[in-house]
Amino acid sequence: MRDRSLSFLAFKLFTNGIRYTYLRATGNPAKPQAVSIEITQKCIARCIMCNIWQSRDAVDLPVEDWIHLLSSPFFSDLRELDITGGEPFLRKDLLELIDGLSHLKDGKLRKIKSFAVTTNGLLTDRILEVTEKIVETLSQTRIDLVVVLAMDGVGETHDQIRNFKDAWTKVNTTIQGLRKIRGMGKSLVIGLKTTVVPHNVDQLESIARYADENGLFTIVSPCIITENRYDNIDRKEDLAFSENDIEKMIRFYESGHFQWDFHRSRLVNYLRTGAMKKPCSAGFNYFFIRSNGDVYPCPLIKVKLGNIKQPRGEDLYLSKAASFFRKQVGRRPECRTCTEPGLERYALPFEGFTYLSLMVRMGRQDFLNLHTHMGLDKYFP
Repeated sequence: MRDRSLSFLAFKLFTNGIRYTYLRATGNPAKPQAVSIEITQKCIARCIMCNIWQSRDAVDLPVEDWIHLLSSPFFSDLRELDITGGEPFLRKDLLELIDGLSHLKDGKLRKIKSFAVTTNGLLTDRILEVTEKIVETLSQTRIDLVVVLAMDGVGETHDQIRNFKDAWTKVNTTIQGLRKIRGMGKSLVIGLKTTVVPHNVDQLESIARYADENGLFTIVSPCIITENRYDNIDRKEDLAFSENDIEKMIRFYESGHFQWDFHRSRLVNYLRTGAMKKPCSAGFNYFFIRSNGDVYPCPLIKVKLGNIKQPRGEDLYLSKAASFFRKQVGRRPECRTCTEPGLERYALPFEGFTYLSLMVRMGRQDFLNLHTHMGLDKYFP
């Protein structure tokens, strides 16, 4: 990026900051730039930090409902779509969904840059087969496919946390297969998502080394206790970190193994003080939609705006409840313990001022390295 382009980016962040300040004061939304859709709650893993798989009455919306939703003009500024679960690859029509959404690139979703699919990596054959077909589908669309695999340890630790026999062997085999697809010149980005729990605080450096050796980006964050997304309030005591665990996490985040510099600094401060301080734009440019169509401005807070199936679903984002939530962003008790990296990442370009100050502090080259590493270039022309 040339200096002129960097100056434009600085100007854009400044104007974004002014707009966010206005929206925050009024409770008005912007058009979503990032959305997470939970296409199923079904999962074959039985992870110790998540109860999604226990849901017995979950309903999975059909493909046509998702495509109809994202065809709305309200989503015309969408840059990233996060497809999550449960285990998304359990859906037989995942390829149909992505194919249908890719056809919106030249119409309703002109600004879309990437589809991200999170997976536990256990269904190796199906994941590799479907992924290869997806990258072929996207090859002419200028849309990247990002596959994020859960890895919570190297070897037996991963099996124990995922509560699934040979989980480590399966996810490693899946990763090696995905690397071969990527090596064929496909537009495929591969990363690891590690949920830190007391059981794996000694494994973080090993996971980071594995990622480096295999050319994978990493997302490493402490587990989140929430009655909404993971429905794991009952596991709060079992997942509590000791002081020793916290010191180990701090050492990891302060080491050279962790590349996401802003997230690192926010986590270290949180681990030391017990209070998270970071920008958030949940409900402004980001929404989370459950498998049954229920809409939440934040996946971690149990404040439901309604369901996309109700008449004039767009009104959900403009309702008084949505406006009140936006005015409370960052001030709720849940916000003070939020370690979710995705919400922070979506917020940085939108909130503007924090990212601009980071540019000034870091200097040109270090900032550009961070900007590219985090994939935030997709938010700027």
